[in-house]
Amino acid sequence: MERLFRRPGAQSWMLVSPIMLILVFFLLMPIGMITAVSFWGSTEFSIYPAFQFDNYEYLFGSQVVWNVFIKTFTFALITWAITLSIGFTVAYFLTFHVHTLTWQITLFLLCTIPFWTSNIIRMISWVPFLGRNGIANQSLIGMGLIDEPLEWLLFSDFAVILAFVHLYTLFMVVPIFNTMMRIDKSLIEAARDGGASGFQILTNVIIPLTKPGIMIGSIFVVALVMGDFITVRFMSGSQIANVGRLISNDIGLLQYPSAAATAVVLLCTVLITIAIMLRFVDIRKEL
Repeated sequence: MERLFRRPGAQSWMLVSPIMLILVFFLLMPIGMITAVSFWGSTEFSIYPAFQFDNYEYLFGSQVVWNVFIKTFTFALITWAITLSIGFTVAYFLTFHVHTLTWQITLFLLCTIPFWTSNIIRMISWVPFLGRNGIANQSLIGMGLIDEPLEWLLFSDFAVILAFVHLYTLFMVVPIFNTMMRIDKSLIEAARDGGASGFQILTNVIIPLTKPGIMIGSIFVVALVMGDFITVRFMSGSQIANVGRLISNDIGLLQYPSAAATAVVLLCTVLITIAIMLRFVDIRKEL
């Protein structure tokens, strides 16, 4: 046994084995069970073990499901673009325009204040603000900008995207800010001394060096938005569906094989999306 431990690599495997066991029992085994159930059959009153492709045939053959997937991708794309713009701007300001570490930490903590409460509370707080008789409509009417309340502010695509941006912007700010803080300021000074304009420094120095942080934030935001269902339910007034809501509805109807098949397709879609994004940058530099 002692000789076994002295073999090259044996100690490394011993150190890694607890993490591997955790991943196997709490990640791989649940995914495997969900995949197995996705091939089962179901009736209105029961489910039965089988190996059939009925659930997947329904998913890929239903135009409604395709529309739901397109809607989910649309939410993810729009949310990603907005959170990236906000996250990059906030991180850039904190890194290059706030010159003391104390103020950087203070302002960064201010950004996290909304995240000290639960997601449900933050979502519900938008309802009285965006409602027909809410603060937003009453303010616009009081300023004379509109004559009647805007119906699309609440229970709409706009409300869903607004809630997504509110919930997940910090997941974009943190990795970008962390990456920007590692940029050697002498590179920026050298570019400025070489006659580069502010825009050239941004596009040729800062953005390329910030790509790992941008990619990590993008992975967080895209994965969270595509798997979210409670935000869509609350902010759309149950009028809009995404893939997460399809799974939730199937579970509520005890259609576990259908829900498992949808979950497998969603997982594969997210993994493919992340794999495509990872082709553009090596995030191992950031890890």
